[in-house]
Amino acid sequence: MKDSQKESDEVLVRKSKEGDQAAFAELVNRYESRIYNLAYKMMGSREDAADILQETFLDAYKSLPGFRGEAGLSTWLYRIATNLCLMKLRKKEGKGAVSLDEPLSTEEGQRPREIPDWSTNPAAVVLNAELRQVMDEAIEALPPLYKSVFILRDLEGLSNVEVSKVLGESVPAVKSRLHRARLFLRERLSQYFSGNDLPSGKASYATQDI
Repeated sequence: MKDSQKESDEVLVRKSKEGDQAAFAELVNRYESRIYNLAYKMMGSREDAADILQETFLDAYKSLPGFRGEAGLSTWLYRIATNLCLMKLRKKEGKGAVSLDEPLSTEEGQRPREIPDWSTNPAAVVLNAELRQVMDEAIEALPPLYKSVFILRDLEGLSNVEVSKVLGESVPAVKSRLHRARLFLRERLSQYFSGNDLPSGKASYATQDI
């Protein structure tokens, strides 16, 4: 094993700041797969993910002199990548969506939106190809901010505190967005298991954030 592989991120960052390109290359090697996977989950496109990966490390290299290490390197890289993804997603974001904040309209009038609990359904744990596609499409339908919180928290495994640092948001805001994202995804999957047609369009939420 090479010495560089044993060195901590802090040491490699310091060497990179001093102009050691091999040290920065080692940092790229350590984190490129994680950043690519995050970008792919956010963007849903391998081409976009590759672009985000390149832009993330270009931005990181340019900004490295100002990196103080107050947050971990991985958090810092996640922040750069997520911001780049959010900028691209906002440009692509469409209109006409389903809202979890509005009541459902039925033949009997309007009623509050209720999300049935499908977790006890044995079929819910069968991750077949069709279910994977439904889940992927549901995640894709989330608005960018909710999508980023869900991916960082539930798919990447970051804590609420870590997600708040990545996004520059308060922990309560992260929890609120995560809760709404999970409700939306649960509704989509509930409709899948019940055999109902899935609603089309992007999901929309109340504009105010907590």
